[in-house]
Amino acid sequence: MRTPLPMASRRQLLLAGAALAAMPLARAQAWPERPIKVLQGFAAGGNADTIARLVSSEMAKGLGQTFVVDAQVGAGGTLASGAVARAAADGYTMLLATGGHVVAGALYDKPPYQAATSFQMVSTITFFPFLVVTPADGKYRSLREVLAAARAAPGQISYGTAGIGSTHHLVGELLAKMAGVTMLHVPYRGDSASVTALLSGDIPIIIAPPTAVLGNIKGGRLRALAVTGPQRWPGMPEVPTVDEQGVAGFDVRSWAGWMLPAGTPMPIVDRLHAETQKALQVPAVRTRLEEMGGEARGSTPQEMTAMVNAELKKWTQVVNDAKIPRL
Repeated sequence: MRTPLPMASRRQLLLAGAALAAMPLARAQAWPERPIKVLQGFAAGGNADTIARLVSSEMAKGLGQTFVVDAQVGAGGTLASGAVARAAADGYTMLLATGGHVVAGALYDKPPYQAATSFQMVSTITFFPFLVVTPADGKYRSLREVLAAARAAPGQISYGTAGIGSTHHLVGELLAKMAGVTMLHVPYRGDSASVTALLSGDIPIIIAPPTAVLGNIKGGRLRALAVTGPQRWPGMPEVPTVDEQGVAGFDVRSWAGWMLPAGTPMPIVDRLHAETQKALQVPAVRTRLEEMGGEARGSTPQEMTAMVNAELKKWTQVVNDAKIPRL
């Protein structure tokens, strides 16, 4: 028979248990006490990198800590996503996820994370279309001409993207499928590399976000053939949509947003969410996102979770319907 603990001992145990239970909340309330690391999965200077630096630098003002943005390039963004999924859920490691995060979940047979459940969503940041781009002195004057050439020479017309498993890649696969053509995908290590290849004449067209190509378009070195959204992009109203050029119903836009490792304390999530919404209301931030081709649009963590789940279902169906081999 066990001897009952003295009242004082029981009281001490209860107090100790309460103190232990309160420790995560206390740590969350003290957060942040050191710089916050942001991982993104594409090349430095590209769309994801630019968005991460733009928004986090504004958030740093309210949080009183710096954000260190690190590019972990490779495998369509899965290296960065996987690293964040494995990180401590303490609010000091964030992911700038893009639409490629969910695309990879649909394309990869065994991704190193679950696109939705391995992460705690914070907020979306921006939504943006892609552009189909060619050299200004190239032979193609419209997307219709590209697709006609692809029909005449199946598998001979190539297009470049930021990498295998990127949203850019799936845009090209879906475009070929819906247009009834076969094209050759050529992956590069990020948007900057694909633009360099295009300017060098190594490839006839690329699919890229506006931020990666606007400078060269305005400089007269590149020409946009089509925009992938449902309406013409206000930044280039003269460029027709894919839908307008014979591929009825084509509509692909990507997005960017913050994610944390699953299990991150909600006080930290709520603080990051609030600072994100504040940053997105800053005129300079909104203007820059619009200049990059995006629409500044935040969300609640719950809304972002629902969007990620819907996107995962949509892209998995696209991969299956298009018979795209899983990686």
